Amino acid sequence: MAAAQKNVSKGPVAQALSSRWAKPAVFALGLLPLGWMVWLGLSGGLGAEPVAEAVRQSGLWALRLLLVALAVTPLRILTGLAGLARFRRMIGLFAFFYALLHVSVYVGVDQFFDWAAVWKDIVKRPYITVGMGAFVILTALAATSTNGMVRRLGGRRWKALHKAVFVAGAAGCVHYVMLVKGWQYPPFVYAAILLGLVALRYAKSPAAGRLSPSYRT
Repeated sequence: MAAAQKNVSKGPVAQALSSRWAKPAVFALGLLPLGWMVWLGLSGGLGAEPVAEAVRQSGLWALRLLLVALAVTPLRILTGLAGLARFRRMIGLFAFFYALLHVSVYVGVDQFFDWAAVWKDIVKRPYITVGMGAFVILTALAATSTNGMVRRLGGRRWKALHKAVFVAGAAGCVHYVMLVKGWQYPPFVYAAILLGLVALRYAKSPAAGRLSPSYRT
């Protein structure tokens, strides 16, 4: 297994991941959902309730990208592609970007910056309470994602703080489950993916021993 991973680390995929074009390509991919939502908005593709649909779409992309960010470390260990770690921070920041867009559309467009109404929703609607909790966590993680913040906080405290990404992921899934009406399976698919990623993160691997969480979440 170790020999196979060593060969993978020198293969064409590894070379592509380490190329100077890889990060710009991932950045461009991260902007595609935004471009798609803008196109839908301009073309009338957001349906009869465009604001509600924009809120929904941005929230879904935030959750999707958060799960992708959480998948990087297990994939890196299982495949031996160390170059995947280069994109973890960027993907995580894109997850925060779409979460910020999600909250901004809700506060600015749906509620017209009526802070009293927003606060009332947070207090009285449990799914919004949970969702705002996830957003607060993601905000803290984004604000401390720089190398400078790692040095200021110290590696141990930084690692402890960034383990909260799992709490944010769980809160995001709970927010989605509570939001939908009636029995719908997609929220539970996201929750199952999160549980699978957590299990992979901590499972024993013949190649790498215990998959301990990395501080570069």
